Amino acid sequence: MKEKLQKDMIESMKEHNKKKTDTIKSIKAAVQMEEINLKRELTDEEVISIITKQIKMRKDAINDFEKAGRSDLISSYNEEINILNEYLPKQLTDDEINRIIDEAFNVIKPTSNADIGKIMKEILPKLKNRADMGKVNIIIKNKLSKL
Repeated sequence: MKEKLQKDMIESMKEHNKKKTDTIKSIKAAVQMEEINLKRELTDEEVISIITKQIKMRKDAINDFEKAGRSDLISSYNEEINILNEYLPKQLTDDEINRIIDEAFNVIKPTSNADIGKIMKEILPKLKNRADMGKVNIIIKNKLSKL
């Protein structure tokens, strides 16, 4: 994954695509910082987690920009999110997410909202970096409220 980031950064520099170059540089910096903190090289899965966190940070910033009426920054951050999404594994469809959640419900057999942690523990390995966990959380809460 790090090699792909490096290759894409060089290519975007050759194409004079400043937005893509800057976005990739920010990811590479975040990866490098994490490697320094952990004192080891990151796995591809850990790099993907960092990219996912970066996307979430940008989405949160977009919400703040919407409140402030800063449409110029919104479009810029959306462009960065689109660039970052290229490095994530294929996202699951809503049907696939619901199927995984239903399987977890069949295994856990939850009785109340207190069981949400058990359900999340069951589905996290299957959904991590492949689905918006905020959306997953909402789906689970809706299903739990219908018990």
